[in-house]
Amino acid sequence: MAASDKVVTDFLSYLKKVKKLSGHTIISYQNDLDQYILFLSEECSIKDITKANHQHARGFIAKLMDEKNSPRTANRKLSCLKAFYKYCLQQDLIKVNTVSKVQGPRTPKKLPVFVEEDSMEKLLKDLKFDESYKGMQSKLILDLLYQTGIRRSELTGLKTDDVDIFNSEIKVLGKRNKERIIPVNIELKRNLETFVTVKRDKGLTSEFMFVTEKNKPLSASQVYTLVKKYLSLVTTLHKRSPHVLRHTFATHLLNNGANINAVKELLGHANLSATQIYTHNTIEKLKKTYLQAHPRSGN
Repeated sequence: MAASDKVVTDFLSYLKKVKKLSGHTIISYQNDLDQYILFLSEECSIKDITKANHQHARGFIAKLMDEKNSPRTANRKLSCLKAFYKYCLQQDLIKVNTVSKVQGPRTPKKLPVFVEEDSMEKLLKDLKFDESYKGMQSKLILDLLYQTGIRRSELTGLKTDDVDIFNSEIKVLGKRNKERIIPVNIELKRNLETFVTVKRDKGLTSEFMFVTEKNKPLSASQVYTLVKKYLSLVTTLHKRSPHVLRHTFATHLLNNGANINAVKELLGHANLSATQIYTHNTIEKLKKTYLQAHPRSGN
């Protein structure tokens, strides 16, 4: 193994063991570094990644943009490089981290896509679900995603023991293995309790909360397909994913006066800036109300 390869391997191990990043994220970092190493070799005749500098990183980003990658993709890859060279600096493998000052392309701000309140009401109150185990589970998953804002990975990783019926709360394992407690209302609590009983009566003994009738944990793709299927019945949004329900959870809370710091904790965000993007939807709603109602708005 070349010295450069060992540095990358050690960095990925550091991300897993020290930073506690998910396997999916680590694979993403590895792919980004592999792509950069190939760029250095083919475009710059550099075989050792630790010998590259900010000019090479800028060239890499420029190439990504020339290849019609999105600014978001380019910035994600640049973030990976910055983290890698920060690690190299900490390990005394380089003297200066010049990549830290490289700026990525501007990313146009996109407001989070969310489902309107009346559409969610139609989905969970008016829509008829199959009375089978599968139908019951589908409705509970939709309700849980909407009422708690948990991520798809947190839902598929939820275990029966993580549901505290007595205290009306669930415990989820978020990014970087950080646990958080989320309250549930009485109706959702009862539905969770009923579902646990139904599972037990069917002989489904898996430790995971949501499983197939063959007692196998639901996969991420199965949850995505389920959510897309039912959201398609109540909304014309182009995006109809589990993450849209997370956006919907946060937006509806803020639209109805929730404290942004409380929403931050419920979502499991590390920084308030990640939560603040949802306030833009609230502002847009206020603007719309003003333009429709104020006599001097110009309408």
